[in-house]
Amino acid sequence: MEEKEKIKVLIVDDHQVVRQGLRTFLEMQEDITVVGEAQDGRQAMELVRQLAPDVVLMDLVMPHMDGITATQQVRALSPATKVIALTSFSEDDKVFPAIQAGAASYLLKDVTPDDLVEAIRAVHQGEARLHPDIARKLMQQVSQMHNAPRDSSLDELTEREQEVLRLVARGRNNREIAQELFISEKTVKSHVSNILGKLHLEQRTQLVIYAIKNKLVEA
Repeated sequence: MEEKEKIKVLIVDDHQVVRQGLRTFLEMQEDITVVGEAQDGRQAMELVRQLAPDVVLMDLVMPHMDGITATQQVRALSPATKVIALTSFSEDDKVFPAIQAGAASYLLKDVTPDDLVEAIRAVHQGEARLHPDIARKLMQQVSQMHNAPRDSSLDELTEREQEVLRLVARGRNNREIAQELFISEKTVKSHVSNILGKLHLEQRTQLVIYAIKNKLVEA
């Protein structure tokens, strides 16, 4: 039986102890391999070019190049690479710029090791994970946009695609959506990809914001 390819993770943090702790735990996972470590955004960019990681764990406050700038550059350089913001800061001036820069998930460093591993797996599969505090902030922020006009791009979505979008916005993963709609996970992935393309979005987290802003779900 052919061995499944491991998820390649790059750890970016300016504290060596943090990097070592993350590496130690992640390398205990059978489906994850840590391909490198970087201590700032500049070094992270060089390693992304060299190693083409699947997932980058990105600290936000670092010398030389902060994590938000690095996230934006990583996404431009390697669109297939997913970025998880992993930080101690939950302030609005970090959360929203990081998501706008292209972070697929935003987690605080108090996340449990098991939840971090699940987030890496989810992001690698095109899903998203947000720390509960961050999710609440995001919902509050987006709810303030409810008076904005409805986006006409929504009309390009089929009824089934709108149904999938609503479930994505409610936090369902692909497996749960497939079970609820009695379709395959492969079909769900195809719908999500089509939705992103039609709405000119890149990340699943952006779909959540879009759905709430356009009143498909309640904040």
